[in-house]
Amino acid sequence: MEKAIRIIGIDPGLRHTGWGVIEVTGNNVGFVASGTVHPPVEGTLAERLVALHDALDAVVAEARPDEAAVEATFVNRDAKATLKLGQARGIALLVPGRMGLSVAEYAPNAVKKAIVGAGHADKGQIRVMVKVLLPKATFDSDDAADALAIALCHAHHRGSASARIALAAGGGR
Repeated sequence: MEKAIRIIGIDPGLRHTGWGVIEVTGNNVGFVASGTVHPPVEGTLAERLVALHDALDAVVAEARPDEAAVEATFVNRDAKATLKLGQARGIALLVPGRMGLSVAEYAPNAVKKAIVGAGHADKGQIRVMVKVLLPKATFDSDDAADALAIALCHAHHRGSASARIALAAGGGR
């Protein structure tokens, strides 16, 4: 009997960070939990990052995943927003990394292509396909649905030779 692998997907953001946990046993994938962290918008950047860290730390401690996957930052025209997103992503990488988990990173278009079949899918298409792939899934936001999509993308790619090599070499961290 194959061992179940628990994967947490994280969709980082300073206003809303989605997280989703799935369990993979062979070719079977099941929904475990999902949610959204909402750091206080009125706090300083440092206070918001601490709140994000503490909330994600509690989620990872409770969910006890074996592996993690985080959405990579896309660069947009607003450099300031991209830098702030990068800081939230740093927290999303730090929390599972400090717990000794391998952490893979996936570009938004790679996640969309793995889940919907098209790299430029919209939020509605992601939600629909996550429900198709995980019929028992519940999510409170698009960010949580995206996080489940990230976890599903990782479940799909983790068996590939290149993913195994990257994880073994520490490239996923």
